[in-house]
Amino acid sequence: MQPLKTLARTPLLTVGDGRFLKVEQHEVAFPNGTVIKDWPWVITPDFVNVMAVTQEGLVLCFRQMKYAVEGETLAVPGGYLEAGESPLAAAQRELREETGYEADMWESLGTYAVDGNRGNGTAYLFLATGARPVQAIDADDLEDQELLLLTMPEIESALAAGHFKVLPWAANVALALVRLQRRMGGQV
Repeated sequence: MQPLKTLARTPLLTVGDGRFLKVEQHEVAFPNGTVIKDWPWVITPDFVNVMAVTQEGLVLCFRQMKYAVEGETLAVPGGYLEAGESPLAAAQRELREETGYEADMWESLGTYAVDGNRGNGTAYLFLATGARPVQAIDADDLEDQELLLLTMPEIESALAAGHFKVLPWAANVALALVRLQRRMGGQV
């Protein structure tokens, strides 16, 4: 298979200073010769999410409200990459800031396009194990967050019940549970 090619980019919208949202129109060529001249492209920051497991086997997560979500949702720690920051460094920083914890072991669960046709940033998902408290929470989130320590059965039940209402969070938890189950011979 041949990749699609970007022939031109035209800026359409920059919100504020452009850190959080830009929209472009691309001219895209397909391998069969078809050219689409008005392909919308959305630029948002790349981000990290972390399912962190404590030394005692509990999962760190939040109960919170989000503007795009109806009602309460569960969430994993995460946030945007800063300029020049690696995904792992961002994940470690976000875990420390949002929960006050650091972890001994870090595993990438993959790098994912948020929208395969329109952009919307890249998600870097992680599993962190051996987490332990090292400092007070120093989060800059606008929403109130309640830090929870849940057992593996509670996390599995919450995921199955749809309590992680933002797709990257649900995907992060699901991928981490699969990784942990494989490591433990099918049981978490």
